Amino acid sequence: MPRPVLTILPLFLACVPIAVQAQSMQARIQKVEAAGVTLHDVRLALDWPADAPDGRLRLQAGDIDAGALGWRFRNVDWRCPLRRDTTGDDTRWRCDGPLRSGQGAPLQLSLVLDAATTTATLSGGDARVGLARSAVAPDATRIDLRRAPTAWVEALVRAGWPSSRLTGGTLDGAVRIETPTGQPMRVEADIVIAGLALETEDGSIAAGDVDGDLAVRLSLPDDALDARIDGRLRGGELLFGNAYVSLPETPVGIGMDMTRVGEGDWSLSRLAWRDGDSLRVDGNARLTPDFGIGALALTLASDDATALPGRYLSGWLGLAGVQGLSLSGGFRAGMVLEDAILRSADVALRRLDISDVSGRFRLDRLDGTVRYSASTPVRSAFAWRGGALYDLPFDAAAWSLESGDGVLRLREPVAFSFLGGEIGFESLQLQPPSGDSGLRMQTALRLDALDIGMLAKTLEWPAFEGALAGRIPTVRYADNRIDFDGGLSMTLFDGRIDVSSLAIERPFGVLPTVTGDLALSSLDLHALTGVFGFGSIEGRLHGRIDGLRLVDWNATAFDAELHTEAAPGVRQRISQRAVQDISSVGDASFVTTLQGRAIALFDDFGYRGIGISCRLRNAVCRMGGLRSEGNAFTIVQGAGLPRLNVVGFNRDVDWPVLVERLAAAAGGDVAPVIE
Repeated sequence: MPRPVLTILPLFLACVPIAVQAQSMQARIQKVEAAGVTLHDVRLALDWPADAPDGRLRLQAGDIDAGALGWRFRNVDWRCPLRRDTTGDDTRWRCDGPLRSGQGAPLQLSLVLDAATTTATLSGGDARVGLARSAVAPDATRIDLRRAPTAWVEALVRAGWPSSRLTGGTLDGAVRIETPTGQPMRVEADIVIAGLALETEDGSIAAGDVDGDLAVRLSLPDDALDARIDGRLRGGELLFGNAYVSLPETPVGIGMDMTRVGEGDWSLSRLAWRDGDSLRVDGNARLTPDFGIGALALTLASDDATALPGRYLSGWLGLAGVQGLSLSGGFRAGMVLEDAILRSADVALRRLDISDVSGRFRLDRLDGTVRYSASTPVRSAFAWRGGALYDLPFDAAAWSLESGDGVLRLREPVAFSFLGGEIGFESLQLQPPSGDSGLRMQTALRLDALDIGMLAKTLEWPAFEGALAGRIPTVRYADNRIDFDGGLSMTLFDGRIDVSSLAIERPFGVLPTVTGDLALSSLDLHALTGVFGFGSIEGRLHGRIDGLRLVDWNATAFDAELHTEAAPGVRQRISQRAVQDISSVGDASFVTTLQGRAIALFDDFGYRGIGISCRLRNAVCRMGGLRSEGNAFTIVQGAGLPRLNVVGFNRDVDWPVLVERLAAAAGGDVAPVIE
C-alpha cells in the first residue's frame, strides 16, 4: 500500500481553499516534486455543493516515486468527505476515507490540515501509521507506528539493503524523516519490533520471530548510506551463512555503525554484542556487496561458556558432526581476517571443559593460550588435566606450539597414557581454513601397547585380548576426511593383524565411512572361536580382508579370504559344534566316510585345511573355499578317520542373512544335529 502518500497529501490540500470558493474543481498536474517524492499524472477533483457542510475529494496519481525511501506505487486512488472547521481565525480541514493502490486491499487514510500542522493516519485492522508535519519545520516529518506490519516499511529498509525482504513482524514507535534542502535525507527511528522475520534473496542471512527495541539513525546522501544502530534483542533466531544464533529471552545488547557508497563494500566500523556472561563481542568489518567477508577484526570473551553451543555454535558444530557439544569455563579470543584469510588469532583458555553429550570425547580443564599468525612468529602453550575417548580415559598432557607462516605447529612431541599404553604425537601441523580450502591437519602418530581387552570391554565387544601398536608417519585431515599413511599392528589371539590404507570420511558427521586393508597372520583359532562361542577349532588362521568399506560402521564391501596353515606342534582339530556352525553359516553340508549315526560317537575331527572367502558387493556375498567345482566349494577338508569334509552349495548369499547366521551361531542358537 502507498505509505509515502502520507508525506505528500498536504501539498494538494493546499489547493482546497481555492476550491471551496466554487462548487467544484478539477486539476491535472503532469509532475510534482516535493519532500523527496515525485508524482506523475496527478488528478485532483473536488465537489462541494453550495451551502453543503462538506465536499467530496478525490486524489489520484498514476505513479508515486519516493526516491531515497525506495517506495514506488502506481494507480493510487483516495476518496473522502472533506470538512472545514473554523474557530476564530483558525481553519482546520479534515478528510477520512479509503485509500487504494493497484489491486491491493484498501486502507483507511485520515488527514487533518490547518495553517500550522498536518497530521495523517493510515490504518488497517489493528495496524496504524500516523504522520505529522509542522509549518515551522516543513522539512521534517514524524511517523508514529502502532502494530504496523514490517511490510509497510520494507521499502525503506531495502533502500539501504536492496537484497533484503521483510516477511513478518510488527513495529511500534516513532520515525523522524528530515529532508533539508541541499542536504542528505536523515532518518531517526526508535522502534519496538515483535516477531520480526526477514531474509535475503540468496537465503544467506535470515531472522525469525525476533523481538526487541532498536534506535536507528540513517543518513542517505546521494547513492550512499550512513547508519548507526543500537538496541536489544530478545528471543527468535538469526542466520548468517553457517552461523546460527538462537537468541535467549533475556535481552542481548547490539550496536553497529555502517556506511556504504553506491554498490561498493559495506564498512562496519563498530560491531558490539552483549549477552551477559555468555558472550561479549567487539570489532569491525568490511563486507563485500553480497555480504562476503572482506576483512574482519573481532575480540570475543566468555566468563561462562555453558550456553554457547546452543545459542551460537550449533550451525558450525552440525557441519563438524558434533551437534551435542557441551562447554563450561571461560575464554578470551581475538582474530583478524583479510580477504577471507586468517591473519592472526589467539585464544586464552580458563578452566574450560569440553565434552560430547554422546560420550564420544571429553577434555577436562583446558588452561593456557593458543596463538596463530600468518606472518610474525609467535609461541604459546596450553594443557589439559585429562579426558576420555568413548568413555576410555586418558591422562594429562601439555602442548607447546609455534606459528608464523600460516601454520600452527607442535614444538616438541606430546605423549599421554591411554588403554594401559601410550599415545604419542611426534609432530603436528594445523592450517586454518583459507579461501575455498577448509581446515587441514597433519600429524605423526605413535601407539604403544594399547590394551585391546580394555577397549573391547568398554565397547561391549567379545572378550578380545591383545595389544595395539604401531607408528603412523603421517595422518592427514582435509575436506572432512582422515587418511593414514603407514600402518597399525595388533597382536591379537597370539597372532598379528596389520591394518593399512586406512581412511575415514566424515569422522564425526553423518554416515562416517571407513576404508582399509587387513592382513591376518597366525591367529590362534582355539582362542578366537572360544571368544565368539563358535564351536572349537584348533589351528592357525591366516588371510586378508582387502577393500574393506564400512558405512556408519556397517560393512558394505570387501574381498576376504581366510585359511589355515599347518604349524609345527599345533593340532588341527574341529569340534562337532564348529562343524555344525560352519554348515549353518555357509549354507553347507558335511559328508564323512562313516554312515548313519556313527559320527555322533566322536567329539572332534582332524582336518587337513579350512578355507573360506567372501566377495561382498551390493549386499550379496560371493562365497568360496579351499577349492570350487561349479556352485560347490569346500570349506573344511578332512584328514584321518573319521574323515569329514564340509562343502558349501550356495555361492551367492544375502549379506544380512549371513550376518544373522553368524550371530546365531556365535550365540549358541544353532544346536549340533548329527544324522
